[in-house]
Amino acid sequence: MSVLQFPLIEIHGSPRERGRMHGMQAADRIRLGIGHYLTQFSSYGLGPAAIGRHVDAYLPRIQAFDANLVEEMRGIAEGAAVDFEAIVLLNARTELLYEAREVRDAALASESAAPDGCTGVVVLPSAARDGRLIHALNWDWKAECAETSIVMRVRRDDGPDVMTFTEAGALARAGLNAAGIAITANYIESDRDFQTPGIPLALVRRKVLEAQTYAEAIGVVVSTDKLTSNNLILSHRDGVAIDFECAPRETFALYPDNGLLVHANHWTNKSALAKYRDVGIRNTPDSLYRDLRVRSLLEPSIGAITQDDVIAALRDDFGAPYAVCRAPLANRRGNLTATVATLMIDSTAGTMEITPLPATNRKSTTYSLTQPASLAA
Repeated sequence: MSVLQFPLIEIHGSPRERGRMHGMQAADRIRLGIGHYLTQFSSYGLGPAAIGRHVDAYLPRIQAFDANLVEEMRGIAEGAAVDFEAIVLLNARTELLYEAREVRDAALASESAAPDGCTGVVVLPSAARDGRLIHALNWDWKAECAETSIVMRVRRDDGPDVMTFTEAGALARAGLNAAGIAITANYIESDRDFQTPGIPLALVRRKVLEAQTYAEAIGVVVSTDKLTSNNLILSHRDGVAIDFECAPRETFALYPDNGLLVHANHWTNKSALAKYRDVGIRNTPDSLYRDLRVRSLLEPSIGAITQDDVIAALRDDFGAPYAVCRAPLANRRGNLTATVATLMIDSTAGTMEITPLPATNRKSTTYSLTQPASLAA
């Protein structure tokens, strides 16, 4: 695959206006992403009619959660000249992939719909050389998403400005805001997922990034019912970080150990493990050593950890091809998975340094809440 830096788009105005600007600026990537997922869903037997039924089921819940997010999605559809249902698909694709797994044989679906693997890291100021919080992530997903993702800067009149790395057409994945709050996410799965209604994860993450205070951001995580489990790492530039292992209707907190927080794709909270069965680990067995590897690489430098140290740990290739940093790898059905991007979030500076396909590429771009993007080798 060719490696291109992620384009930066900037949006502002009302929710509908922001959506139209998003759709117009990212139209090609939005259509590419929609085509990719529609083809995949169709191969599982989940056609447009079934997707439409699920959209109809999601909309009342999303509307009650935040009507502005619905308006923004409608604007994206208008700006990109695509169906509104397709934009909801991009924002609820985790939930719809589960439906695809139900439609087809579970083993085949899980093989070709590999979960969002991720390895997240936070270094508190006390463990960092320069006394500034470090928040980073490897996002493992479909390699094609290197061609459909964007960085979006949202100028808001009703709260702090937001910058998020996301698939084009979706409202958020990971990012930070002007209030100093940052969020990254990791796939986890429990035996009680998809049993009760909930809000799509992309919308939960966007709502977190719209929070003015850290308490408000936590409140979104712990009070919002979700359709599926997910791990969310929330940090604040003033030196606080909490990892939330989220079941659909319950949340378990994990705290940094000696100034270091690392999480991959398995449940670790003892209270959670006493109540829920980790059924995702069968699809991500490498998770059990990925967080161990990153932690072991960083622990000797606690008190003097740098961003370069974290980047080096996130490029670890132990266990390749199922490593912390993985090159594009075809599964039995020919679908490519990879570490799509490494994100280095500096909420003090208000920047994200992002490296596309880091297993094969070393060039990155630094995106700022306030400045033009800059490319680095």
